[in-house]
Amino acid sequence: MKAVRAAVALVALAIAPSLLAQGSTADEIAKYRAALQDGNPAELWEGRGEALWKQQRGPKNVSLERCDLGLGAGVVKGAYAQLPRYFADADRVMDLETRLVWCMVTLQGYTEADAKKNPFGNGNDRKSDLEALTAYVTSESRGVKMNVPMRHAKEAEAYRVGEKLFYFRGGTHDFACATCHSEEGKRIRLQDLPDLTTAQGAQKAYTTWPAYRVSQGELRTFEWRLYDCFRQQRFPELVFGSDAAIALTMFLARNANGAPFDAPAIKR
Repeated sequence: MKAVRAAVALVALAIAPSLLAQGSTADEIAKYRAALQDGNPAELWEGRGEALWKQQRGPKNVSLERCDLGLGAGVVKGAYAQLPRYFADADRVMDLETRLVWCMVTLQGYTEADAKKNPFGNGNDRKSDLEALTAYVTSESRGVKMNVPMRHAKEAEAYRVGEKLFYFRGGTHDFACATCHSEEGKRIRLQDLPDLTTAQGAQKAYTTWPAYRVSQGELRTFEWRLYDCFRQQRFPELVFGSDAAIALTMFLARNANGAPFDAPAIKR
């Protein structure tokens, strides 16, 4: 027994530095994010998005100030905290980006292809209006508790489909969203992976997107986050505004209900 206890003690001593290092690293990353938050560059996207919201644009030369995001025409405050949701005029459950495209088409006269052609920016040469508009609208829900509805049959259906997608395994690596996001303590490089199967994990993760990515110098929306997760899973490309993207968003957003929204945030 003494030999066993001695062996256990040696193993504990061996792994203790790495565990302490991991804890220390996580603490330092948290401090780094907190230090940057006061000067979050996402504010630049928010300002540009507000200007785009109010600017008369498109073939019809009108603004988006009559766009109904679910709380009435032109109401932005708190709207994102209740998305995705069913919209009767489109007869479809929509997330924010999809609804913005809808308003650009129906109000401003853009074609759907033109409204969706640049969903993700890539430096000064290719800025995304949709990312800027998303930054503005989401910022108007900061501090508002998530309250995604589940009253309509199509909302319930979207949630069920999103749940199935979350646990679906496939691709060359036989991965699912749940592969990385169904246990505590997982990490990719220095990035902690939240457990999205718990209310606490879903709330913490969902309410901090969109976010300014320091490593990319861009503000990224939640649809981008899903798109990039699919890429890392080696899944087929997630089509922007697709039923799959909206359903998965519905599942995660609904699970975050009750938590105050706190984005656009800042991430590594």
